[in-house]
Amino acid sequence: MTDTSFDKNRIKILLLEGVHPCAVEALTADGYTNLTRMDHALQGDELVGALADVHMLGIRSRTQLTGEVLARTNRLMAVGCFCIGTNQVDLGAAMVRGIPVFNAPYSNTRSVAELVLAEAILLLRGVPEKTQLMHQGVWQKTAAASYEVRGKTLGVVGYGNIGSQLGVLAEGLGMNVVFYDVVRKLNLGNARQIDDLDDLLATADVVTLHVPANRSTANLMSAERLTRMKHHAVLINASRGNVVDIPALAERIRGGHLLGAAIDVFPEEPKSNNEPFVSELKGLPNVILTPHIGGSTQEAQENIGREVAEKLIRYSDNGSTLSAVNFPEVALPEHPGQHRLLHIHRNTPGILSAINQALSAANVNVSGQYLQTRGEVGYVVIDIEADYSRDVRAALDAVDGTIRTRVLY
Repeated sequence: MTDTSFDKNRIKILLLEGVHPCAVEALTADGYTNLTRMDHALQGDELVGALADVHMLGIRSRTQLTGEVLARTNRLMAVGCFCIGTNQVDLGAAMVRGIPVFNAPYSNTRSVAELVLAEAILLLRGVPEKTQLMHQGVWQKTAAASYEVRGKTLGVVGYGNIGSQLGVLAEGLGMNVVFYDVVRKLNLGNARQIDDLDDLLATADVVTLHVPANRSTANLMSAERLTRMKHHAVLINASRGNVVDIPALAERIRGGHLLGAAIDVFPEEPKSNNEPFVSELKGLPNVILTPHIGGSTQEAQENIGREVAEKLIRYSDNGSTLSAVNFPEVALPEHPGQHRLLHIHRNTPGILSAINQALSAANVNVSGQYLQTRGEVGYVVIDIEADYSRDVRAALDAVDGTIRTRVLY
């Protein structure tokens, strides 16, 4: 596949799902004015139609970029997920089509951590049930089953960017922090790693989940594990919807084993604000339910908008793929006074040699060359003198195994 020669006015960009306006500002300030922004998600045939001549796509969590959709695109060269997760994109299908996918893994960590800490305080104080009673006209002033967070133990499952920052904030309130992770992690503050998840569950007054969605985390908090939690502990999930057995959680709360829960993500979520929300947890007075808003603050969305827009700009401007989640990562310098050739290919022996032979045959002077591979895909970036034959591009396109090429002037 061959892209048109680099021209910012010819790069068409589509941003869906109400991506923050600062992303538009960043892109247009860099010269990318051929841009459409929509407030809603697109799916299936409607998405395919919208992508017919789009070069860069920006989405959040609702648009499903499946392998089938990607196979029907012709010009798409990069995808920006304006969120942390990338489960909505078939990353493998994007990779083999030479499409890097970028996200914002750090920009909303503070927002999620703050929400979790606030929920821990509210649940230990029994505020959700008390506020519901107040709305019903019931005045129930009592200290029964109401606790301070100071001196309590916070159990963090998944000690990544969010989990570690949450631990620091919790220690500031006087909590003891323990964490479980599948790999050894350097602790922050006085946090202590526990090697067995069941031991953490038996110890923590508050258990908070911060794990990715994969086979090992599916139904991580099963009925059995929920039973192993400390009596009158609370569970908070702001990670992925498939890691908690929701019916079992509802049962443990109704039975009084758990004091309460706060759930922000669900196995099945409405595709829009117009669809109803269904869950076994509805109506339980000591459960906080939020519509997947862990990272939905103005500060987080603005940070995400800038971060992902900058990654798309760097890739489009100079070919840099640093921090792409599915693609060979190459950090590249600027290339003033030179042309930059981008060659994405199947990762098979002999392709780099074939590329260099094509350049040599055309008497092209190479001033810089960068190669990185990842899985099935290889990525070569070549800086050459500005004066070169147009036949060079055709020669690179003809190399067996080529997925796509681009030229940056």
